[in-house]
Amino acid sequence: MPRFVTALACLGTGVLMAAALPPWGWWPLAFAGLAGLDRLIADRPRGRRFRRGALVGLGLYIPSLAWMTDMTVPGYLIAAVAYAALLGAAVTVVPASAPGRWIALPGAVALAELLRWSWPFGGVPLSSLAVGQVAGPLAPSLRLGGSLLLVEVTVVVGIVVAAALARRWRAAAVAALVVAAVVGGAVVAPRGEQVGELRVALVQGGGPQGTRAWNTDEREVFERHLEASDQIETPVDLVVWPEDVVDVDALRTADEGEELAELARELDAPVIAGVVEDAGPENFLNASVALDADGEVVDRYDKVHRVPFGEYVPLRSIIEPFGGESLTARDAVIGDEPALLETPAGRLSVAISWEIFFGDRVREGVADGAEVVLNPTNGSSFTGTLVQTQQVASSRMRAIESDRWLVQVAPTGFSAVIGPDGTVHQRSAVSQQVVLQDTVGLREGTTLYTRLGYGPAVALAVVCLALGWAVARRPDGAEVMAATVGGSSAADAVERAPSDLDDERDRAVVDEGDPHVGAEASGRHASAEPL
Repeated sequence: MPRFVTALACLGTGVLMAAALPPWGWWPLAFAGLAGLDRLIADRPRGRRFRRGALVGLGLYIPSLAWMTDMTVPGYLIAAVAYAALLGAAVTVVPASAPGRWIALPGAVALAELLRWSWPFGGVPLSSLAVGQVAGPLAPSLRLGGSLLLVEVTVVVGIVVAAALARRWRAAAVAALVVAAVVGGAVVAPRGEQVGELRVALVQGGGPQGTRAWNTDEREVFERHLEASDQIETPVDLVVWPEDVVDVDALRTADEGEELAELARELDAPVIAGVVEDAGPENFLNASVALDADGEVVDRYDKVHRVPFGEYVPLRSIIEPFGGESLTARDAVIGDEPALLETPAGRLSVAISWEIFFGDRVREGVADGAEVVLNPTNGSSFTGTLVQTQQVASSRMRAIESDRWLVQVAPTGFSAVIGPDGTVHQRSAVSQQVVLQDTVGLREGTTLYTRLGYGPAVALAVVCLALGWAVARRPDGAEVMAATVGGSSAADAVERAPSDLDDERDRAVVDEGDPHVGAEASGRHASAEPL
C-alpha cells in the first residue's frame, strides 16, 4: 500500500504539470508539480529517482500527448513511455542532495527537453513546460533564450517553491532573484520596432474535424475557402489561406491555379495559399505559394519540418503493418529554401503548420529580414482541440521570441492574430467559416534569441549541471548546506527537523559522489513511501 500511494503521488505530480498546458492552461500548477518532483527525488538513490521521475513523466505525457492517437496508437504509447523515461533519466544526472540538486535540476530538465524536441524523427516539441508558461509572467524570457530558457526559468520557480516548503529561505530567495533577473533582463533587452502596417485577411473555410485526405473531397475544401473569401472587405494588403487547401497534380496547370489568380486580381492583393502537389507515386510537395495582385506566382516555400507518421513514415517497412489507414501512403519531399517569402506585401517568415513548434524556422526567416510571421496550418485531421490550443500557444512563443506580429490560419481552426508580446487579438472557433481581418505591424530589428538561438540557454544548462555537481562534491559541502538552512551544522539541522525520508525504512542515502550531509528539513508528505 505505501508504494501504491507513492506511485499515485508521482502520477498526480505529473498530472499537475500537464494541467498547466493548453487546453487546460492552469500555468501556476507547473510550479507546484516541479516542487512535488523535487520532493519526490530528494536524497534518493539513482534507481529510485529514475522510477519516480518516470512515473511523473507518465502523469505528464499520457494526457498531454493523447492527440497522437489520431495518427498512431502504438506510436502514442511508445512516445509516452519513452519521454517519461527521459524525464526519469534527467533527474538521475543531478546530485541527490540540495543545494547541488537545485542548481543542477534546471539544466538537466532543459537538456532532456532539447533532446526530446530534436530526436528521434526530428523531435516532438509539444507538451513542453514552455508551452504552458507563455500565458504567465515568465514569457518575456523568450526574447533572451527562446523556449529553452523559458523551461529553465520555469524549473527555477519550482525550486523557489520547493526550497520554501523545506524552509530553506536563503535558497528560495536566491532562486527568486535569478528569476527576477532573467525576466527583468528580457524587459530591457533589444527588441524590434514597427516600420509600417499591413492589412491582412485570414480565410478559414470551415468544415468538420477528424477528416483526412483519403476521406475528404479536396475540391469541396477548396470551394469552402473560395466561398469564405467573398467575406473579405477591401482594401486589403495580404490574403492568407491555410495549409493543404489546394490539392492538385500541379498548380500551374490546374483549374484551381487560375481560380486563385482570379481571386488575387479581384481583391487587388497578394494571395498566399497552402498547396499540395504530386511529386511521383511515392511523394508529394507541401508548400505555401505566393501570388501577386496580377495573379502571378512570385515565390514559394516548401515545408522542411515534416510531421512524423503524418507527412512521412519513419521506418515504413516496420511501422506500416501496425499503422493501418491512419498512416500517410506517400512521403512529403523536404524543402531546401529559407523560411521566407518575398512578396509585394513585404518579407514574410513562413512556418507551415508543424514547423511552428520549432523555433528555428521562424528564427531563420526573421534573421533574413522578415517583417511578419505566417503560420498556415491544417489541424482538421485531429479531433478535439489538444493540438490546436498548444499550437496557438506555440505561435505566441514564436511571436515573443522574434518580436513580430504572427498570423495563424487553419481550415477548421484555430486561426488567430497574435501581437509581438504574445497577445491574441483575434481567434476563430473550431469548424467556423470566417475571415479574420486585422491590421498588423511590419517590424524590423532582432531580439537576442533571433541573433543567438538556443546557444546561451544550452550553455547555461551545462553550467548549471557542472556547478550543481561541483557544489555537491565540495569537501565543505556540509558547511554550504548548513549556511543555507541558517548557519548551524547540517547534522544539527537534521536533528531539529523530522524528515519524511525516514518513513517506512526509506533512509536518506548518499548519492554517487555526493558527501552525505543528511536529510533536508522538510515536512512529512504522502509520497515518502519507498518506490
